[in-house]
Amino acid sequence: MTDSAQKLKDKLFAHARELGFDAVRVTTPDAIAAAPERLAEYLRKGHHGDMGWMEAHADRRANPLQLWPDVQSIIMLGMSYAPDENPMDLLDEPDRGIISVYARGKDYHDILKGKLKQLAGAFAAQAGADVKVFVDTAPVMEKPLAAAAGLGWQGKNTMLVSRQHGSWLFLGSIFTSAPLPPDEPEPDHCGSCRRCVTACPTSAFPAPYQLDARRCLAYLSIEHKGHIPAEFRRPMANRIFGCDDCLAVCPWNKFAQSAREARFAARAETDNPPLDELLLLDDATFRLRFAGTPIKRTGRDRFIRNVLIAAGNSGDRNLIARVEPLLGDASPLVRAMAVWALRELTRDDVGETLRHRHLAREHDSDVRAEWRHMEEHAQ
Repeated sequence: MTDSAQKLKDKLFAHARELGFDAVRVTTPDAIAAAPERLAEYLRKGHHGDMGWMEAHADRRANPLQLWPDVQSIIMLGMSYAPDENPMDLLDEPDRGIISVYARGKDYHDILKGKLKQLAGAFAAQAGADVKVFVDTAPVMEKPLAAAAGLGWQGKNTMLVSRQHGSWLFLGSIFTSAPLPPDEPEPDHCGSCRRCVTACPTSAFPAPYQLDARRCLAYLSIEHKGHIPAEFRRPMANRIFGCDDCLAVCPWNKFAQSAREARFAARAETDNPPLDELLLLDDATFRLRFAGTPIKRTGRDRFIRNVLIAAGNSGDRNLIARVEPLLGDASPLVRAMAVWALRELTRDDVGETLRHRHLAREHDSDVRAEWRHMEEHAQ
């Protein structure tokens, strides 16, 4: 590499830090040679669940050159969203719904993409090169590329871990046709630690460095479009959007400083709100409350499905009056979980259970399936 390439890189790094990025490194498109085989094995085992988009563009996902043949360098950037508190503390407050740290502020896609476009535009003008910007919006394997660039390493929970920022880094990338000096990858510093693996409430890690998304509460509560399997409902506790347990227990978080970007901070609407408020949300009020956050993309019905599971786990019979009207909701996801929540809240009250059965739509297949499942497991 020439001195001019190194100077371009130095200017790029300085500009990235001015824009608020906490980490920036460079890798090459051929740096993740093992990715195709690992991805193929992951898909072969079905560990991606119903995330069909992972399979649809597997070739381009595993090889950056398939995505853009002209790419010579990949600039990986990270921005910290480290919280001020331990997100697991909210497990002791079952009347409130826990929202994953990443989703409590403004949607990070919008924030990072704006900054990346500004950075990439200035770099392209200086380098006379083409650029493409990605923030979780294309088949890019951001975590392996970030590890190859030296932003951190993929821990035993498969998430990127940084010595400076712990588990809390949003990632974005700039692909460029300009050749830049690559950085060295970061060695794995997990050692014998297994805290993330043992902390998982649903045993979603078949082995260290392997994740079965079908058992992961983050996947089930955000990506999964159907009914959440009964075996995972009680382990969800009051987690209503995502799960941070395997991130929060990482010892490397002790070095993480609180996020500098103010827009990542929790808003009043997303700061682990009371369940009784959330159970009243219709589609319009849901969209209004969560506008500009990642939660909105999941949609009201899946979100209320999760809130009903938290209500059922809360043991708070005061929520019954909020849950009952949802037996007649337009969404089958919501109706079925209202049945489950009411059964959990009235487990020792046969009269109440019969009354709720009368209120439910008996002709509804989803509701009938919930009653049948509960009766079978009550025997």
